[in-house]
Amino acid sequence: MQKRLPVPTGFFSVAVHVCLPLIEFEEVPVTSCISAVQHLRRLRGGSQSHLLRASDGASYVTKFQNNPQHIRVLANEMLATRLGLALGLPMPRVEVIEVSDWLIAHSPDLRIQLGGAEIPCQSGKQLASLSVGRDGDGWTFDYLPRELLRDVRNLSDFARVLVLDKWTCNADGRQAIFSRKSPRSRRYHATFIDQGYCFNAGEWTFPDFPLRGVYANNCVYEGVTGWESFEPALSRAEEMDADTIWRCAVDVPDEWYERDREGLERLVEKLSKRRQIIRDLITEFRSSPRNPFPIWMESPVVAARPARRRDELADIR
Repeated sequence: MQKRLPVPTGFFSVAVHVCLPLIEFEEVPVTSCISAVQHLRRLRGGSQSHLLRASDGASYVTKFQNNPQHIRVLANEMLATRLGLALGLPMPRVEVIEVSDWLIAHSPDLRIQLGGAEIPCQSGKQLASLSVGRDGDGWTFDYLPRELLRDVRNLSDFARVLVLDKWTCNADGRQAIFSRKSPRSRRYHATFIDQGYCFNAGEWTFPDFPLRGVYANNCVYEGVTGWESFEPALSRAEEMDADTIWRCAVDVPDEWYERDREGLERLVEKLSKRRQIIRDLITEFRSSPRNPFPIWMESPVVAARPARRRDELADIR
């Protein structure tokens, strides 16, 4: 039975998350913290997310601090998604959602399965991603067969999201969901989700491999003709300064990264340095046995660009 937590009319809470920055900011961002008011259902996936209704009336895919993967997947999801949004990629808005002890106690299905046992989801600040599509409408899917996948409206965004996945070393395969506006719509739109395994999940390291962070079906890359296919995301990533990266990280609650401020500083520093090797990482994927870009046409100017030595790549990684 679904339980709804009463919300006083006109009430909202404000949370201030202060990060110890490498760069001085003129202002400390303040974000409103939404509250969970209703548990809707469990969701599939390794993080055992739940769909919750929030105080703003929207539904959110919610990952909990005591998920089976790692607490840092919440920090990863927020930081990587906000980087992706800064690159212009179609990703759902991410927020901090406050989940009360009352809602957990009155929602029997708000549980996490660990080692054959069920434990209550943790209360407090959790990661909320705005749900794509209307709840239960049957027009949103996490898989499309090849014949439908080729007709996705924004198929070219799969090349652009590769910029983010290589930059952040997404240790998982690229995940996407596909939605259409109505039953009469014949074509779907892709939204990229689940950035929790960026930065190698809870490790915050960058073990780069050519096939990491890529989508399972090669047909999404068949239209790539050269570096222009990755624009404008590629140029935006290469030109993004540390200040902008910090603005994407500053609202992450410190409990999500175990209050390791120095670790977060190192992560931002590494991301800033890795902007230099995004093209090299994409080139490694291009040269892999998958042959993902069969109609690539290298321009003479780009072809003349010298490849980095292995020792140079190792220093940046």
